[in-house]
Amino acid sequence: MKSNRKLLAALSLVTTAALGLTACGGGGGDNGDAGGGDSSAVITTNGTEPQNPLIPTNTTEVGGGKIIDLVFSGLTSFDENGEVRMDQAESVEPNDDATVWTVKLKEDAKFTDGSPVTADSYINAWNYGADPANAQGGQYFFENIKGYSADKDGAELTGLEKKSDTEFTVTLNSPEADFAKRVGYSAFVPMTDEALEDTKKFGESPVGNGPYKLEAEDSWVHKQGIKLVKNEDYSGPREAKNGGVEIKFYESQKTAYSDVQSGNLDILDQVDPSNFQTYEGDFPETHVNQAAAIVQTMTIPTYLDHFKMDEEGKLRRQAISMALDRDQITDKIFQGTRTPAKDFTSPTLEGWDDWGQNIDGNEVTEFNAEKAKELWKKADEISKYDGTFTIAYNNDGGHEEWVTAAANSIAKTLDIKAEGKAYPSFAELLDDEEQDKMTGAFRSGWQADFPAQVNFLAPLYQSGAGSNYARYSSKEFDEALKAGSSEADADKAAEKFAEAQGILMKDLPVVPLWYQNVNGVWNDQVQNVKFGWNSVPLYDQVTKG
Repeated sequence: MKSNRKLLAALSLVTTAALGLTACGGGGGDNGDAGGGDSSAVITTNGTEPQNPLIPTNTTEVGGGKIIDLVFSGLTSFDENGEVRMDQAESVEPNDDATVWTVKLKEDAKFTDGSPVTADSYINAWNYGADPANAQGGQYFFENIKGYSADKDGAELTGLEKKSDTEFTVTLNSPEADFAKRVGYSAFVPMTDEALEDTKKFGESPVGNGPYKLEAEDSWVHKQGIKLVKNEDYSGPREAKNGGVEIKFYESQKTAYSDVQSGNLDILDQVDPSNFQTYEGDFPETHVNQAAAIVQTMTIPTYLDHFKMDEEGKLRRQAISMALDRDQITDKIFQGTRTPAKDFTSPTLEGWDDWGQNIDGNEVTEFNAEKAKELWKKADEISKYDGTFTIAYNNDGGHEEWVTAAANSIAKTLDIKAEGKAYPSFAELLDDEEQDKMTGAFRSGWQADFPAQVNFLAPLYQSGAGSNYARYSSKEFDEALKAGSSEADADKAAEKFAEAQGILMKDLPVVPLWYQNVNGVWNDQVQNVKFGWNSVPLYDQVTKG
């Protein structure tokens, strides 16, 4: 988006060329006639156990997010190439300076329990998500709406004004060029009145308004999976061409890969690194290797001794970053399916070629053994480090190989002890992150919620943000972020966000590792398999049989 425009239809966010979403292999990510297949067939795919009950404003991890995105629909959504389209809104229009947005809803929309979706369904849900008393992980997404308070329980979003059952306005604290992108994220979906009355019960069996719904009230079987069926009442651009989606929770992607090979799983959305050498040969016509809006990082919590936000801590963070041979790891472990990172976002974002490669201070992302040793020695002169540097990871995500390689690179370069620390599941790892129980570094990453630079920055590094597990807090960074968010002109906003990234390069609350491709496979029983801008399969388009 080059400038603020009046009509949302003109808000073309990311072009196909910018995203580089041309699939390698798998017939361009397609396999068969889009009109074929059994419309009642259920598609099976992999997933992980959600960390929390399925409340949209409190679901900030991939396992739960995959389910939320199928069960709910918001005002807007994104097409395969990351461009905004109307979903449950007829229109979303800004005023001249993008401080007031007028939302008009589709007539006669309803939730899967038959209750109507109205302006109140959005206003009440957003107020619930923004209220500090409810401790929602997505609270910070509402920060620019007038009336928001980060710490005042019961604070109301006074910027939300109902005009009728199908129209409301949103008044912002400052102009926001990317607001139309922001409301495409699942934190902004509507919720029923009953959901807000008993969120605990609702979270186990959510009632939504999306292309799918739970097969039954007890469809979510913890540690096993969840069964969804087509929502026949859904009206929008994501209408399902199949009968449902069953998400099976796996503790190992290797097992999921074997299940695709044997026909017990239709789609695997990310191949385990151990299969990178063979997956194209195993699935010559049904695989994908394409750029995705994902960056992988290593978080070093700021509460760790020797790694705080002081002189010693910053020296050690820079040394760790420069001790990592990213080129070797991405070549040997990932077989070229990853690219060493130069910033904290993704090359798939529009304009990245202009700002993403030239972030101030990004020389710390380059392997430099001599400089790394020098920095570590300076830190030791302040306070001697004699511990073991650990990198925690989840066993159910295919991370063991690269974590081992990274630990070996750090150990060899800095002449210290370094090793991986395995957690059985992603949910268990996240629990310790949230409770500040980490005793070392840990693998981390970000899959974009919406295609904008700010979405890679605010949720992870803004003071108090829900996914800020480094517990990083910098007034300088927060102010730079606010300056970018307040720009109505998208190009100027991008420049300011890039300046904010320069502050991160200096502090390194997380160490950028590499940009990730999506490498998925599927069996020959399903057709029309495509992966979107954010690496997620477009399940509603898949056919079977």
